[in-house]
Amino acid sequence: MSEWERVFLRNVILPPHCQRRRTRQPGSTAFRCILKYLEGAALTQGAEYQLRLSLFDATYHHFFGRTWRSSRRAARAAPLRPARAAFNETVYFHTSLNHPGIAAVVEVVATARKGDGGSRHLSCGFGLIPLFGSGSEATDPAAEDRALKLYHGTPRALLHPRFQDPVEKNKYLTVMEKSHLQYALKTHQPLEMIFHLLPENLLVSGLQTIPGLLPAHGDASDCLQKPRLMKPVTCYLERLSVRLYPSLEEFEEELLDLLNSDRLLQANAAPDGDGVAVRERRLHVGVHNGLRFVQAPQVAVLVPEAEVVRGGCPGVPGSGARGAGQALVLRSRIHLSEMVPHPAFGVCFQLEYVFCSSGRAGGKALPGSAHGETADIRSVRWAIWSPVLGAGEAEVVLPLRGGACRGPCQTLVYRTPTSGRSSRQGKHVESGTVQFYVSTDSEEHLVTAAEILRKDKDESEKPPTPSLSPQAPLRMAASPRGPGLSASQLSAPAWGRGQPPARRGRGSWQEGGITHLEADLGSPDPEPCAGDQLRALPFAPLQVPIAAMGLQAGSSRTLLSRASLARLHAAGFPEILDHNQEPVEISEPVDPASFSPRLEEADPLQGNEIILQFLAFGRDAQDGVEGTWPRTIFLTFQFYRFPPVTTPRLQLVSTDGGLAAVPAQLLVRMNKDGTLGTGPPGLQLKYMVDPTFLRPGEQRWFVRYLAEHSLQIDVWDGDSLLLVGSAAVKLEPLLRQGRAAVRTHHELEVATTEYEPDVTVMGREALRHGALRPLGVRVAVRGRLHLCLANIGHPCEETPGQPPSLLPSRSRVLPAPDGAGSIPAGSWISLNAAVGGRVSRARRLVEVDGELAAALCGRRPEARLAPPAVPGEATAARRRKLRRMALVRQREDAGGGRMPQLSGWQEQRARHLRDLQIIDAYRERVKGESISRMLSQAITATHTVHAVLGTAEFFEFALKNPYGVQHTVTIEVDHPELSVILDPREWRHFKELTKSVTPVEEEMFHLRDDLRPQVYLRPKETVRIPFKYQTFSADPAVVVAQGPAGLGAGADAANRSLGKSGAGRTKHIQVSGGKPIALLRVKVEPQPHVVDQTFRFYHPELTFLKKTIRLPPWHTLPGAPVGMPGGEPEMFVRCSDPDIICETKNMGPGEPQDIFLKVAGGPSPQIKKFFVAIYTDAWLAAPVQIWQFYLHSLQRLDVSCTAGQLSRLSLLLRGTPAPRRVQAFTSHPQELEVDPDGTFLLPANGIQDLYLGVRPRRAGSRFIYLNLVDVESHQLVSSWLLCLSCRQPLISKAFEISLPAGGGRGCNKRITYTNPYPSPRLYFLCTNRPDLLQFKEDSFEVAGGEVYTIGLRFAPSQGAGEEEILIHINDHEDKNEETFCVKVVYQ
Repeated sequence: MSEWERVFLRNVILPPHCQRRRTRQPGSTAFRCILKYLEGAALTQGAEYQLRLSLFDATYHHFFGRTWRSSRRAARAAPLRPARAAFNETVYFHTSLNHPGIAAVVEVVATARKGDGGSRHLSCGFGLIPLFGSGSEATDPAAEDRALKLYHGTPRALLHPRFQDPVEKNKYLTVMEKSHLQYALKTHQPLEMIFHLLPENLLVSGLQTIPGLLPAHGDASDCLQKPRLMKPVTCYLERLSVRLYPSLEEFEEELLDLLNSDRLLQANAAPDGDGVAVRERRLHVGVHNGLRFVQAPQVAVLVPEAEVVRGGCPGVPGSGARGAGQALVLRSRIHLSEMVPHPAFGVCFQLEYVFCSSGRAGGKALPGSAHGETADIRSVRWAIWSPVLGAGEAEVVLPLRGGACRGPCQTLVYRTPTSGRSSRQGKHVESGTVQFYVSTDSEEHLVTAAEILRKDKDESEKPPTPSLSPQAPLRMAASPRGPGLSASQLSAPAWGRGQPPARRGRGSWQEGGITHLEADLGSPDPEPCAGDQLRALPFAPLQVPIAAMGLQAGSSRTLLSRASLARLHAAGFPEILDHNQEPVEISEPVDPASFSPRLEEADPLQGNEIILQFLAFGRDAQDGVEGTWPRTIFLTFQFYRFPPVTTPRLQLVSTDGGLAAVPAQLLVRMNKDGTLGTGPPGLQLKYMVDPTFLRPGEQRWFVRYLAEHSLQIDVWDGDSLLLVGSAAVKLEPLLRQGRAAVRTHHELEVATTEYEPDVTVMGREALRHGALRPLGVRVAVRGRLHLCLANIGHPCEETPGQPPSLLPSRSRVLPAPDGAGSIPAGSWISLNAAVGGRVSRARRLVEVDGELAAALCGRRPEARLAPPAVPGEATAARRRKLRRMALVRQREDAGGGRMPQLSGWQEQRARHLRDLQIIDAYRERVKGESISRMLSQAITATHTVHAVLGTAEFFEFALKNPYGVQHTVTIEVDHPELSVILDPREWRHFKELTKSVTPVEEEMFHLRDDLRPQVYLRPKETVRIPFKYQTFSADPAVVVAQGPAGLGAGADAANRSLGKSGAGRTKHIQVSGGKPIALLRVKVEPQPHVVDQTFRFYHPELTFLKKTIRLPPWHTLPGAPVGMPGGEPEMFVRCSDPDIICETKNMGPGEPQDIFLKVAGGPSPQIKKFFVAIYTDAWLAAPVQIWQFYLHSLQRLDVSCTAGQLSRLSLLLRGTPAPRRVQAFTSHPQELEVDPDGTFLLPANGIQDLYLGVRPRRAGSRFIYLNLVDVESHQLVSSWLLCLSCRQPLISKAFEISLPAGGGRGCNKRITYTNPYPSPRLYFLCTNRPDLLQFKEDSFEVAGGEVYTIGLRFAPSQGAGEEEILIHINDHEDKNEETFCVKVVYQ
């Protein structure tokens, strides 16, 4: 008997009552019970006692689990106290049956010796330990020690029919006087990490061995007090096949006959011509530790071997499939990551068949249908495999089991063949065999108990990487959890999480298909598995998706009157002139169908001067209630690959000179002191896009950008720094189509999008295809922005005698560096001779080497201190002074009788000798380094890459073997963004995109153990190595790059053109095979990228933002390929921030695709910016769209209120290090009042209260933004997010009136209100639609019991429809007294 069988048979538990299993909760509570000592007068001195602990359900009079037995302890008596038996044993268990009727029963058993040497066990008493209180919560663990009173008799008395719950009501139970059990019970959270190893309701001691746990650490003997998990080992099961006795055909034929006979016997009917057919053959594979399955078993579909060999589609062969193979095979690989090197761990296999009725077509469904048929699931065989010593990689053959033996799956299993038939084969294979190939992905193989005790660390050979070789047709790629599921499983309805599966016993026929597997396949194990390695979660949209439709860029129709347009254009905006200095007339946008790329390419004016002229901003006619109109605004946007632009503040001035809100207000620039600028109105920005500064082929991309993309503009309130709204304009009118200049006028809708708090998904309706108006999103039009777009064509002037442009070559192949003529000019200087030849002269070492010059100067301090020579008269005067000084010294020496010193030339010679020695030593020291550097430069090639976010830059490097013998060359890359393309399919894909004609070589590279590619080179052979550079990080150097002209004073458009690139970065790759034979230096010049769409989310600080964004249909995305074969392509996403979870998943043909984002927010008022690139090709060559995201982290304030009623609260403001003059602004001033409402002084490092009054107009959940702004520097000091949870008031009366639609004078109505109080009261009136309803008086006072008539005036409506208007009647404290509902029907 194996170790797994001993552990399994020793720990069989009794399940709970069937009613409890139906209502079991998903969570489980862990307990730790310490049984300390037994004391009482009933104990006998010297007798041995034992404690037995069981779980009992008092509601259904049912014992469950497994009884735990303590060791035997003798009772000892001491002076002045009764006899005591000390146990001090700890019991651990966990249960999900959190009901007050669940208790632990303690039985006291005395052991008595018999005359024949045996022992007899007598029950002396029992007690009940309640586990849960009245509220289904664990018993309060505050008290450490408790005394459990004991009852006479045996706990079997609890099964008596007259037993009542609770125990205190039972008159048949007698308490044992002066006897008790001292114990302690409390919850034990550390046990939760081993729930996947310890089954529920199994009572174990800390001294017991739990498979999968390490022994207790140090001197402690309790391994469950602080459990430590063993390290798992991942293993793979491949080439799995099942063979049944005597053959697959005979086995299934006999099985179908028996099932059909059993069906007729239960129906008590004669043979009716119907039969039973096999629909699917499934194999459950899971890891079992002798106590329970570590994870839910994986489910795979087996098919006959003959179908795989002939390549047929897996069908459903019945009993007449004579040509079926003799084995069932699995076409995928089983991945088991929860295996642990313990002798009690084993891999369990369970073979089950899915049957369906097949027969006459009259009234019954055929076997191929998935609905409306009878389905039955039967377990036919099972097997267990425990790893053996040295089982690293091996073929394993296991005998299958069946019949009445107990198995880990807790199901009835089909019987084994009779003894008469088993004589044809050996006994060990009479039930069939399962055969597979096992391998691991680590160097430590599965070991046995002897190796664990010895801690033997012998390493064995690492298994090879699984490959998709054609020689192994049954060895497929690894599949996800539950591989090979059929369409019938995926189409059948699913059980909810936590519901038990249907019984699979004999005769358990079910209607409506197979319904018990989807809960295990579609959701993870509900019990936590702390020992598992963390995995990436599969994409599941838990939030309602928001549609990524962007803004409607086509809405640019003019709603202003002719008089307003005349005043607007007569305001004195700057004139737009073409290259001939003639004014450009405003024209209508061209028809999109008339666009021709050939006209753009053949245009002689290839220079484009893009002009954006912002003229005016007007309020929308339907925005009179949403909020106050801003006094100043500023704009943010990004055009093409230029950096983002934030305009200066612009004041809104009406055309008649005042500041009144008219349909269109002019935009006037403001000075720093807040006064209006003296220049012309409007804001004009220019972009110079010259093809001489663009990359090769980028002109075509720029034209495509103008033809297909839109420019998104965000409008901000310049005072409150709140977002007013966003607008979008199509850039297609900027295409000149051969004209010298174009100019168009646009009136754009500025809309704001409000994201309500996440709502619960109500079924699959929110996820259906085409649901473009998602829940929780509200769009409102705030105003209209007037702007002019112009494109002025300029000729490209080139300097004579100069090349057209210093652009990189269009060739994607880098030639190998040639050693001839590659000596650097560090030690040679070139002179241009008159005849055009090249003359070079040598330079001194001191001139080319600063280190040597410093060493020589260090030997002569006077050389460093010598003043520089001055030309002219100063030099002559210095020479005269030196001669005079020399004559004076000669006369002094002659007068003193000494000979003049003639050793000056000797000192100079000695100094020169020392300098020569220094030079010689320095040359010897740097000779090797200089030669190596020159040789490296001779084999170095340089390539410049203009990197754009998300776009892969492909090029090939010609690598030549310079030797006359073959070499295996290793390629080393020192930067993760530069890589070698190893897959020939990816290589071929990039060559097709770049129109390269060089050949593609299959299986060119070999990967070493360190994943470095190697390539084999023949003597003097040249191969092309494909490289790819791709970055997903937004380079900050790009942000400070070029911008448009017109933002600052004296901005030069030429200096801000697109051709000025940021500082280049250098990456090196080294190709070496022991010695370097080639070096490739890649210089990276990052370029700004295109932003197609911008999203802004406001979220509470220091929390995770989880959003699901629905992608529009792929063919509507700008840049998507046309006519792609294979239908809709799969989309892929990548994020610029590696700390953000961004993923998508293909939900199948015809289904929409969603992007799931999980972003960690920072502290308020931090703004996190990141980008998401969307691709339609699996190799991520070039994104079809790049989205920009802004996450504003705000301080959260939850408010619970009632619609129409004022709720008051306060905020605590903390001052900054310096005092500031601040003002509070809100996004909904009609619903949120602030006090103080004007500017006030926020003291330095002080605290001040800001009082708020919230009066929402509609019920539901919504967000309101509150900004605290420094009015002097216009900086954001603090920001809050008010999360409103608004309730609908109780409506006491309802009215209905009909009004004419389409304008008019409105209508006056009256309603009455009776004061229900005996005293006079003051009441206030408010409504949720002040734009449609006005009161004659906003407040009134009425005496007690009197009736007051309220005058109403309904405003006319422009369109027909129905509106529900609420009238709130509030008391003097602004609390709601009554609410009337008026239903207005506009006809």
